[in-house]
Amino acid sequence: MGIVAVWLTPALEPKQIFPMAPVVVTRPGLEPADFLFRPVVIEASNTELMDTLQISGVIQSSLYNALNESGVGVLPPSARHQLAWSLADIFEYKVDMSRDLRQGDKFHLLIERLQKPNGAIIVSKVLGARLALSNASNPLEAIHFDTPGSSTGQYYDASGMSLRAAFLRAPVAFRRISSIFGARKHPIFGEWRNHTGTDYAAPMGTPVRAIGDGVVIFAGTKGGYGNMIDIRHRNGMVSRYGHMRNFATGMRPGTRVAMGSTIGYVGMTGWATGPHLHFEIRVGGVAHDPKLALQSRSGEPIPANERVLFQKMRNQTLASLNQSRLASVTE
Repeated sequence: MGIVAVWLTPALEPKQIFPMAPVVVTRPGLEPADFLFRPVVIEASNTELMDTLQISGVIQSSLYNALNESGVGVLPPSARHQLAWSLADIFEYKVDMSRDLRQGDKFHLLIERLQKPNGAIIVSKVLGARLALSNASNPLEAIHFDTPGSSTGQYYDASGMSLRAAFLRAPVAFRRISSIFGARKHPIFGEWRNHTGTDYAAPMGTPVRAIGDGVVIFAGTKGGYGNMIDIRHRNGMVSRYGHMRNFATGMRPGTRVAMGSTIGYVGMTGWATGPHLHFEIRVGGVAHDPKLALQSRSGEPIPANERVLFQKMRNQTLASLNQSRLASVTE
């Protein structure tokens, strides 16, 4: 406990002051006292407070807006904003949040809310998540589980399979798509051309990440693509990244890259009217819709010696998410 007293007075005769004792301020010849100061005790604690919170909502315009509305009164704006991106990160191998979400999609979250000694409130951890997409038959579920040797834990589906897959669904972490796969009117030539990929509009200099492990087979300038990198992956698929401002250090043919590593930065080189990343998936030299080509499969299963403990954690988490779902239905 700490006590701080601040006295703002005119020049007075110095007198001894004792802790927690009232202070009487007078001026010569005036009775009774002009002022009486009583100390105020402020107790400071270095203890962090933790609780568990359920949040659910329906997406109307965007994931961020839905979480911003659902978290009013229980989380500060900064924590609500961060929670939206945490949810995107959890499902980044399953869902491209900038493309796959639709109006009416629902989410249910179980989180740890932490209040720091200074009063700041943050989301310490997402314990579980359920995302029900209107165009999917079954909801996506994520259960946080700490495995031996992991400092942060991982997310698994209800069957115990890791959500981490061979490829990320999007090459830009903070993403906003300006066009989708298929025919579009070319922004420069003004005519309808088949668009062989997906454009991710993002601020100039936004890091571009490799969607999977692979080897760089081209890094240079190529026609309308401007500054472009091609990466060949182990299954023979090639991912292409165009219009970049510049490449990351060391990007040249033969360079091995890891999934999620930065390979360059968003720009507007080549045939581009504004900063964005042009992203393609090519198989046998033919462009394929990234949404279909990158449909992720389940990752590695949870270790056998951890399965019993995981099942217990899964049952508790799903029960809490089910309660959140029932509450949102009855409201």
